[in-house]
Amino acid sequence: MSHLQLFDSQTRQNQPVKPIEGDTLGFYCCGPTVYGPAHIGNFRTFVMQDVFRRVAESTGLKVRHVRNITDLDDKTIRQSQEQSMSLGDFTSGWTEKFHADAEALNLLQPHVEPSAVEHIPEQIEMIETLIEKGYAYATDEGSVYFRVDSFEDYGRLSRLKEREITTGTEIAKSGGSVSEREDSDEYERDSAADFVLWKSRKDEDGPNYWDSPWGAGRPGWHLECSAMCKKHLGDSFDIHSGGEDLLFPHHENEIAQSECCNGATFVHHWFHITHLMVDAKKMSKSLGNLYTLADLDEKGHSAEVVRYVLLSGSYRQQLNFTLDSLDAAGSALRKLRDFQEKLGGEVAPNAAASAEAFGPFQPVLDALCLDLNTADALGKLFSIVKTTQKQLDSLSDDELEATRRGFAHSLYAFGFSLAATDEPATDIPAEVQEMAEQRWQAKADKDWAKCDELRDQIKAAGWVVKDSKDGFELEPA
Repeated sequence: MSHLQLFDSQTRQNQPVKPIEGDTLGFYCCGPTVYGPAHIGNFRTFVMQDVFRRVAESTGLKVRHVRNITDLDDKTIRQSQEQSMSLGDFTSGWTEKFHADAEALNLLQPHVEPSAVEHIPEQIEMIETLIEKGYAYATDEGSVYFRVDSFEDYGRLSRLKEREITTGTEIAKSGGSVSEREDSDEYERDSAADFVLWKSRKDEDGPNYWDSPWGAGRPGWHLECSAMCKKHLGDSFDIHSGGEDLLFPHHENEIAQSECCNGATFVHHWFHITHLMVDAKKMSKSLGNLYTLADLDEKGHSAEVVRYVLLSGSYRQQLNFTLDSLDAAGSALRKLRDFQEKLGGEVAPNAAASAEAFGPFQPVLDALCLDLNTADALGKLFSIVKTTQKQLDSLSDDELEATRRGFAHSLYAFGFSLAATDEPATDIPAEVQEMAEQRWQAKADKDWAKCDELRDQIKAAGWVVKDSKDGFELEPA
């Protein structure tokens, strides 16, 4: 049986994945902030989290998957106000859009999907506990801040103490005011200044405020996840995941406020996914490369093709997303679809009852279990498919059934449905197929002039021939 190992951002080592207590793995994912459509960079994180859950289940682990909806922060409030919409109406529309995109990408639904607005009482309760224990303090204007200097381990996840930082104490010594504390929901500079737990009501917040012991206002963004984790997974749980941009300050602040409130280790394993690049550049609106699923659909690329590209590289390394990579992914998925048709019978992807059910595709699961090595696992998948295709006619009924079952479990682990798509028909005209076979023979005969001539004729007919070691493949130009 394969045993899943995953890199832990805190220890910076591969660690075995197993429940600390009981038989269910507690898995929390920082979900989308619903103020606009999620882009492919966001979905790289969600796709890799989905693969992790699928692989964990394929090894026999039970998983309790919690992914939150951030429907209350600076962005959602600001943009709902600008559009003269209630916060609930504004965020519900974008939440529905996220769910539609997630379904198109074949993401498993989390077992629990809490929202920040739904958990304000729990957040107020945590703040009260932190004040009682001396880790937080209220200001005259009605805001509450976490006192960073009160938590000795602050910075252990991001190695913040190894870098030059500014602490809350240093701000105070230099005569710093409340305005110099970290009052924003998101900030990027290397600062460990006291961060906000409760924001006092401001005019620009409009009607988006709640009553609290410190006055009207709303929670700070960092506190939201801590409260939802506590309610749905307990004071201490197994694995917490998000994009690498959340490591500091968001996850660092989660650790501080949760451990000080609960008196227990917050998370035992941290799983962060690295940024996505597009055409070797950072994604940005100004460059026009901040693609959404809708953008790529307009260019003729299905969500499953996008999913394939997003999981094709190591989650711990930057992945360079290109439109050419989508074309290659489409070709790869067609090969898998063709193999499924040749296998015949029912090959609907399903969660594996046990790792042994992978049968001849066991090397695929083994690769995935070694720190989600999706690139190596895809390589092994296609290698096994290629070898098996040559042997199909000689397989016994039992061997064929084991192959069908192992292939189905492999598809489940990657999250590929191989469903019919709206891609243009790729039936190859008989004359094009004949020219391609003549060209392959000319190549074997080393008749390079005839080989080139036939290639040009194939291209003129609207097709491209791609050679491999053992044959060729025709694709629409």
